[in-house]
Amino acid sequence: MKIDAHQHFWRHDPAVHTWMDDRMDALRQDYLPQHLSPQLETEGIRGCVAVQAATSTDENDFLLHLADHNPWILGVVGWVDLQSPGLSEQLDRWCQHPRAVGVRHIVQDEPDDRFLDNETFRQGVRSLANRGQTYDLLIYERQLPAAIDFVQAIPDVPMVLDHIAKPRIADAVLEPWSSQIRELALAPNLMCKLSGMVTEANWLDWTPSDLAPYIETVIEAFGPQRLMFGSDWPVCRLAAEYPQVKGLIEPFLATLSDTERAAIEGDNARDFYGLGVRE
Repeated sequence: MKIDAHQHFWRHDPAVHTWMDDRMDALRQDYLPQHLSPQLETEGIRGCVAVQAATSTDENDFLLHLADHNPWILGVVGWVDLQSPGLSEQLDRWCQHPRAVGVRHIVQDEPDDRFLDNETFRQGVRSLANRGQTYDLLIYERQLPAAIDFVQAIPDVPMVLDHIAKPRIADAVLEPWSSQIRELALAPNLMCKLSGMVTEANWLDWTPSDLAPYIETVIEAFGPQRLMFGSDWPVCRLAAEYPQVKGLIEPFLATLSDTERAAIEGDNARDFYGLGVRE
């Protein structure tokens, strides 16, 4: 089964989606399952993982409600306050739903590039292990040094790196991202999503060759058994439509075995998030 391991839904609310700036008019509208379903069908993708785009438990309720009414939303990555004294109660509520498969904190928005050193936050992430939950790691390149320490310090929690740590693709800068991503990939509990790359390139005039060195690096660093495809739809629409995003990785998949290709296109996401086994 082909799975899109990273996409978003929202009912646009300027008070909630404050990260949508004046350059992002294409995102300032509702994006719901009926808008994504035709895209998935065209690409032969049977299911997806919906990921939080707002820091609130209301977002969790919204996404889980969509999953209840759309069986092809196979899992939801939500938000809980991992530093809260009431974290256990929040997780009790979150984990009641069979499609609640993981948690994410928008670390990229934290002003401190060493936020991941925070021991209270780390303890919150550690608590996911005995709940059967995964953690999505969302960072910018400049936060990679802290991320290396963070992932190594929490080996018992399955983690996945979103958007290949958002390298400076628009500036054609590979280092130190390339060296740091290889060091990060040494942690066996970490996987990586081939996602979010077009929006780190020049939105108006990127080419596949601009992204190729970055895709090659993560394939070498993680290997096919620790990578998964994600569209980052609809955010990707700032720079590309769904078929373009899916087509970006096709030349690289073509060089792999059928088993390796199937792993990246869906099997890894299914196994990592436990999709279809929690009902």
